[in-house]
Amino acid sequence: LWYDRPAQVWTEALPLGNGRLGAMVYGTPGIEQIQLNEESIWAGRPNNNANPNALEYIPKVRELVFAGKYLEAQTLATEKVMAKTNSGMPYQSFGDLRIAFPGHTRYSNYYRELSLDSARAIVRYEVDGVQYQRETITSFTDQVVMVRLTANRPGQITFNAQLTSPHQDVMIASEEGNCVTLSGVSSLHEGLKGKVEFQGRLTAKNKGGEIACADGILSVEKADEAIIYVSIATNFNNYQDITGNQIERAKNYLAKAMVHPFIESKRNHVDFYRQYLTRVSLDLGEDQYANVTTDKRVENFKNTNDAHLVATYFQFGRYLLICSSQPGGQPANLQGIWNDKLVPSWDSKYTCNINLEMNYWPSEVTNLSELNEPLFRLIKEVSDTGKETAKIMYGANGWVLHHNTDIWRITGAVDKAPSGMWPSGGAWLCRHLWERYLYTGDVEFLRSVYPILKESGRFFDEIMVKEPVHNWLVVCPSNSPENVHSGSNGKATTAAGCTMDNQLVFDLWTAIISASQILDTDREFASHLTQRLKEMAPMQVGHWGQLQEWMFDWDDPNDVHRHVSHLYGLFPSNQISPYRTPELFDAARTSLIHRGDPSTGWSMGWKLNQWARLQDGNHAYKLYGNLLK
Repeated sequence: LWYDRPAQVWTEALPLGNGRLGAMVYGTPGIEQIQLNEESIWAGRPNNNANPNALEYIPKVRELVFAGKYLEAQTLATEKVMAKTNSGMPYQSFGDLRIAFPGHTRYSNYYRELSLDSARAIVRYEVDGVQYQRETITSFTDQVVMVRLTANRPGQITFNAQLTSPHQDVMIASEEGNCVTLSGVSSLHEGLKGKVEFQGRLTAKNKGGEIACADGILSVEKADEAIIYVSIATNFNNYQDITGNQIERAKNYLAKAMVHPFIESKRNHVDFYRQYLTRVSLDLGEDQYANVTTDKRVENFKNTNDAHLVATYFQFGRYLLICSSQPGGQPANLQGIWNDKLVPSWDSKYTCNINLEMNYWPSEVTNLSELNEPLFRLIKEVSDTGKETAKIMYGANGWVLHHNTDIWRITGAVDKAPSGMWPSGGAWLCRHLWERYLYTGDVEFLRSVYPILKESGRFFDEIMVKEPVHNWLVVCPSNSPENVHSGSNGKATTAAGCTMDNQLVFDLWTAIISASQILDTDREFASHLTQRLKEMAPMQVGHWGQLQEWMFDWDDPNDVHRHVSHLYGLFPSNQISPYRTPELFDAARTSLIHRGDPSTGWSMGWKLNQWARLQDGNHAYKLYGNLLK
């Protein structure tokens, strides 16, 4: 990806990451800004958020749903079931590295690049006949941010560098050895005091010239070359334990990284990255527009049908997952690992009614299987915290996850009932465990995660009830994520027997039944679930030929809601097929046509995949063009 001007806003900066650290490189010649993240800087501290009132009020909400009083049910759920003090903690920025270069506002021949081949950001420009280059990596192998500054003449590298942060009460200091430190603690949020302590450390190596450090400013003057290093660490050990020593960790990262020459560090970084990148290539033809900047190629796509840009977009998706989800770390959150705010949109946490799952759709199919490890660890952890929530809120065995979680692995229902009264997040996450088995055939992996599948399946077995109209077994209360229905005159989402819930439970129970045969275990439980499956609501075709989103024929043909939750059975699941279920296949197409193409970015990504499953490549391609806009 390349550009002929610096980034003007954060979303134009170039993303780098090593799973633990994220960096957004603006590339401004006069004052470089590199916004920084560390994956464990979140507001709050270890906690869970299940509301004990839920046990009394969920049956009452259910009664109102079955009586057709959907808005009353939703209002009661908001008041009595949702978490009262904690709707999840936000993921937070560390701050910025800022590097000031005197006289570099008068530049020419500017070039800025993100190399998807080597996970590097490169900035080049010219000032007064001198050619300057900045090369930035977030080293996978050394676990620090490195910025190498060079020029085509000796003695030209002069700058002042500092760390800044949006956090309150940060401490900035200069230490021996030309090191600047920035120390702080994560924020108070919704009554929960932040307890994640962090430290960043900034230093440099210079060839020629002078280096000095005072008053929180690192200065290099008239060097031939300089390499800036930033390490960041926190006291976070895991979601229950924040007793680590962030100062020692930050020191150790820095000390180990500075032992190696930059050339060696870069080679190790690139080799590590390319072991993932090069497993899959996609060739859609030659690069006809190599001399056109990436932003212009995006702008021109409608007229050019730039196939090479499509292939680049595919690899960019893989690049982002490689850079934001490394084994041993945290999973990719709502913005991957990149966030410049203290309270970002939707807290940049883990939204489990589509967005967390969508992050990992490329993992198996594009040969990045190991990058699931952080996700699988999150699933294990919420299966533990979710046991407590299942007991407190539902009086049930097994485990539950509602529509959101965070680094503290909360599992209670958050926000308000229209989005948060949805207990099926665990079922969807279990699908990822089963897909790992389907892709790898790894029986030992299946054996290790089978208890998670089984206990999620047990939860639904215990909390599902028979609804009064058809006597079908349903999840209630729930919603078809975030979409209102005409049973409430468009005023409520709360309902029973939503199609997506039925599809998720079907996948979960079917996986458990298959796993019990493969592992030769729990035959009695599997037999029980086989019977329960027969009692569930089937997928239904409604009066205008659509796949029904709800148990009742409520769908509005003019509804263009961004979620297409009832089409989970088409993609990412495989319950709807042109060969096995042709009537449902046609109904899914009808639903998708009426939903329309324009939407939010993630929604168009989902629809694009659904059109591919509908075997309509032209329509999928049209949505790709819409996405680029």
